[in-house]
Amino acid sequence: MAIILAAGKGKRMKSKLYKVLHPVCGKPMVGHVLDAVQQVQCERSVVIVGHGAEAVQAYLGDRAEYALQSEQLGTGHAIQQAESLLGTEQGTTIIICGDTPLVTPETLENIIANHESQGAAVTILTASMTDPTGYGRIIRGADGSVQKIVEQKEGTPEELAVQEINTGTYCFDNSKLFQALSQITNDNAQQEYYLTDCIKILREQGEMVAAYETFDLAESIGVNDRLALSEAEGFMRARLAKKHMLNGVTIIDPSATYIGADVVIGSDTVLYPGTILNGHTVIGEDCIIGPNTEIVDSTIGHGSTVRQSILSEAEVGAEGNIGPFAYLRPGTKLSDQVKVGDFVELKNVTVGQGSKIPHLSYVGDAVVGSGVNIGCGAITANYDGLNKAITEIGDNVFIGSNSNLIAPVRVGDGAYVVAGSTITQDVEANDMAIARQRQENKSGYAEKIRAKAKAIHDEKK
Repeated sequence: MAIILAAGKGKRMKSKLYKVLHPVCGKPMVGHVLDAVQQVQCERSVVIVGHGAEAVQAYLGDRAEYALQSEQLGTGHAIQQAESLLGTEQGTTIIICGDTPLVTPETLENIIANHESQGAAVTILTASMTDPTGYGRIIRGADGSVQKIVEQKEGTPEELAVQEINTGTYCFDNSKLFQALSQITNDNAQQEYYLTDCIKILREQGEMVAAYETFDLAESIGVNDRLALSEAEGFMRARLAKKHMLNGVTIIDPSATYIGADVVIGSDTVLYPGTILNGHTVIGEDCIIGPNTEIVDSTIGHGSTVRQSILSEAEVGAEGNIGPFAYLRPGTKLSDQVKVGDFVELKNVTVGQGSKIPHLSYVGDAVVGSGVNIGCGAITANYDGLNKAITEIGDNVFIGSNSNLIAPVRVGDGAYVVAGSTITQDVEANDMAIARQRQENKSGYAEKIRAKAKAIHDEKK
């Protein structure tokens, strides 16, 4: 079981967004924490919500159960709100803050194993800091068990010299947890109910209080302000980059590459500086991504290249060639070996195998066949001011430069649209469409225009 504390507003964040919903590497902090506890197969996960309860529940959905702490009266009080859900359960319960996104499943597995092997009533996740100022110190006995937690303002010089600190993550025997919670009081300066009082109570009852030290100091970070958020982002980015590189991805400059927590990247793919990959993006093997490319919630097939472009909710097939300076908007689906060149914008369009849209075009709300070539400056005019309409382009079609296809319209297989045409009617298969005014050359007229322009200019002087 797991209890995640996510009720605090986070005043020091100075934000309209509730603290646990601030993202680290593209995912809200509470999402990272819930992922970690669910990867250690916690059968039930209860999130304590308070400030921003609706927003937190909307994000997490049915992945967790919820208990409301309508008044923030301390960590012990927060856990008490879960008693109606978990109070009668037997077994081990993890208690973790929703603003600690760097805790790993491996560490949670280790603390659970340590806790259960020792038969402890509670096990505290600890870390050692060179400068532990401000943190509660872990004071151990000769047998390694925890004697007490000493807060900064209460410690003796000897106790404050201890570098092992309390991270705020715990494993409890669930029955003993709620038994101890029934005995805590708010007899303190803040008049709050503290979870750490349960540790004192259990110790006084002769129960084993153990500690497990993590050697990854980043896991101890609790995010309370934007500085800590930036620090957590840096640690997470480095961790994700290391994971991908060990899995066979080349990252030219990890410090200038941004990879979201849920991104999947195939081996032998190369990421150049300025690459930003977020959301549920999947990059295939043998791809080249970047430089200066942003891809969100998109899929890139094996062997594709995407350079200096933006993709959002788009699909690129194998051996595609995108960019530079292309913009693939939601609903774009490209088959294999499609080229989309510079200053091309696509939206809600399906493009068949081997087709090319090399430069300076807009294609939206369209179905494009295989083997199509769309010339420079061609567009689909898909919006009439009220409604969107579909353009259909068959296989092996040639659309000449600077052509306008006024939807709804269909161009049949093998057809040819002459450059500069504005097409308002369907073009049948293998036809050639010409829709432009016949050229007329007026002898000497250009010289007359220049003379008139000069006269006007001289008059203004």
